[in-house]
Amino acid sequence: MSRHEMPRDPACAPRPPASSDPLPALSTGARAATRRRRVRGTTAALLAAVAVVPGAAVAVVAAWTGARAPTPEARSAAPLVAGALRGRAPTAPSRPTPERVTLTVDDEDIAPATLDEQRRRLFGAMRRELALSDEAMRRVEEIFAASPVLGQGNPALSRHPMSRSECRRIRAIAGVEPAREPACGAPGMVPLFDPTRGQTAASARACIDQLEFPNIPCEYPVVHVRAREAALLCRAIGKRICDAHEWEGACAGALREPDVEYAWERPRHEASWHHNLLREKVWSYGPEKNHALCATGSARTPGCPGGGWDRCGSNTYPTGAFPACRSSLGVFDLHGNVAEHMSLPILPGELARHGDRGFTEMKGSWFAFSSMDVHADDCRWRAPAWHGTRLMSKSSHANYHLGFRCCKDVEPP
Repeated sequence: MSRHEMPRDPACAPRPPASSDPLPALSTGARAATRRRRVRGTTAALLAAVAVVPGAAVAVVAAWTGARAPTPEARSAAPLVAGALRGRAPTAPSRPTPERVTLTVDDEDIAPATLDEQRRRLFGAMRRELALSDEAMRRVEEIFAASPVLGQGNPALSRHPMSRSECRRIRAIAGVEPAREPACGAPGMVPLFDPTRGQTAASARACIDQLEFPNIPCEYPVVHVRAREAALLCRAIGKRICDAHEWEGACAGALREPDVEYAWERPRHEASWHHNLLREKVWSYGPEKNHALCATGSARTPGCPGGGWDRCGSNTYPTGAFPACRSSLGVFDLHGNVAEHMSLPILPGELARHGDRGFTEMKGSWFAFSSMDVHADDCRWRAPAWHGTRLMSKSSHANYHLGFRCCKDVEPP
């Protein structure tokens, strides 16, 4: 989509550092030594507070961050922490000393240094969360190995605005859990149907991933993926690429029949223009556009010319981190985070259930749309033929903000 992006967003440009107060009249070495002594003293006091009072760890975090420590244990530890931060030794109450607790960093929040390391971690998550067979994982790894860039973004450039652990915290507070629909035959998938015509989940003929690939909550989406690779990856794990109308129905909350959604045998540009002219405008979360509800608040890498592995970081959010960015059918991130490859059939025989015979279509929007609204992203809008190749063309489009999700055919009971 590089030719069609807007000029570089001013919000992404480097900003000068803020001015600071003059340094005290100490040499550099003296200042450093004084600071080290203060840090060692404060750290020792904080650790002592954690060791003697249950819940002091919460108060320690609250003291550093300015957050509240609402639990009774944390409140009882607060005087100790306050004293520690003022440089005084804490006075422990007369309580039994509990076992010492070690606070560890969430390993998943440490950014991988290389693409190989990033892929190994991704494959491990897919094995754990998706219950894939060894054969399925072998096929997945072969597809990744054939590409020099396929993954979750260039590790040297990508700066994710939210960590995986923060995403998990948000989902836990909101009570969001992956769907487990037996009819879909895979975790994290929901049925596609049209409730406006009296249909129910029980009559659905297809399911769609709730999240962008790899469809694991709080993982970063796969990017720099060609439409061909997306179709192959979906097939490798027992699914298929979605048709444009399936994505649109998942977003708008009503899956319409293909004969209603496509002007068969018309040229693509003519059919898309006619479709867009008559479409209803609705977003997955409601009738009015509100970018703040979705993963659109990130920024493009300064100097990114509109595409490319070497100049553009994939500054994406973890998938499913915005509970309000959800359709009535239970599908997340249909706006923001990454735009998504889909298949656009021109003839009935090119529907994805018959094989990967359609053309490429891009759906949704991506992570910087709050500051650079490049194109429409309402549910039933269809893009011009920016990615106009056949789905399985080896030259199909790929970019730093472009991912995909999968669908699956099912037989109703």
